[in-house]
Amino acid sequence: MPKLRLALFHLLLTFLIVTAFALPAMAMEPSAPLPDPDGKPADMTKPVKVYILMGQSNMLEMGKVAGDEDGRLEHAVNSKGLYPYLVNEAGAWTVRKDVRNVAVMGSGGPGKTSLRKNDWLQVAGGKIGVEIGIGSYLGELHDEPVLILKSAIGNRSLGWDLLPPDSPSYEFTDPKDGKTYIYAGYGQSPLRWEKGTEPEPIGWKAGVQYDGDIARAKEVLSNLDKYYPGATDYEVTGFFWWQGDKDRYNPGHSQKYEQNLVNLIQRLRQEFDAKSAKFVCATLGQTDKDAAQGTEKDILEAQFAVSDPNKHPEFKGAVATVYTHPLSQGGASNGHYNHNAETYMNVGEAMGQAMVRLQKSP
Repeated sequence: MPKLRLALFHLLLTFLIVTAFALPAMAMEPSAPLPDPDGKPADMTKPVKVYILMGQSNMLEMGKVAGDEDGRLEHAVNSKGLYPYLVNEAGAWTVRKDVRNVAVMGSGGPGKTSLRKNDWLQVAGGKIGVEIGIGSYLGELHDEPVLILKSAIGNRSLGWDLLPPDSPSYEFTDPKDGKTYIYAGYGQSPLRWEKGTEPEPIGWKAGVQYDGDIARAKEVLSNLDKYYPGATDYEVTGFFWWQGDKDRYNPGHSQKYEQNLVNLIQRLRQEFDAKSAKFVCATLGQTDKDAAQGTEKDILEAQFAVSDPNKHPEFKGAVATVYTHPLSQGGASNGHYNHNAETYMNVGEAMGQAMVRLQKSP
């Protein structure tokens, strides 16, 4: 009984956070506690529902699993009674046979790809990321097969490495030296150059990581049966985005974050022929909305703005922002939240619930 009470309290907290900050325009009911997966496959006569996860190291698997210390997943499940759907009656990790978990990675543009995950959704290996919480909720939502497709690598900024196509160059006066710089638009190099001078390209360009991450995701979808056995067709249904750490070190990028995020959402829909796909964005866990300053405030406000129908009516009912500060168990994005598995589970569950509500919204 104590484990059940803890699990219900955790569920209520997550619901309140998502309700208060993610989807203000929607009337929402609390999500029921997740049941243990039944081990049955999905209806393979239906197209696969594809959800693409992108970002930087926040989106990777950084939460530690093994151990009885606070912050480890085993401790959270066995000692705190959290996430009870992750273990069966025998205490073994459960497996979702209706959700496929695929992760690819590569540095820069299209080319060599590292296949990091290609299995059913389950806790496996030494670390977990937000995909466990996300996939668990989406598996319960859909009768169709679900593919969680992560294409991401660490230390990448939206304003430079992941800059989407059609993003123009712009001027910005750096408060540190008072000089005005031209910041690279998509395809340009270097990152910036002083206004009135000729740019000297380097071996990297704006948007090169975007190009590579998109190409790697499309490569998976072009060989669908290899990654989801028995699947013949798919539909890209939604996107998840947890990013912003690198942009906070450059005010020229942070003050453009909203515009770049809008461009990203629109471009992703075009890339995957998914005009009605939903989009869930998570904020940086260390950033408190009541105390945020400087570049972190820029990014937080930008991430809230894209889901505000008064600021972006074109995204009404299609974009949600999850405020993760109350969900984080400490640390910061640049330290991977001290590898606390509860942070990654809490944020993943909240993102998954936000997507479920978007999908159910009229």
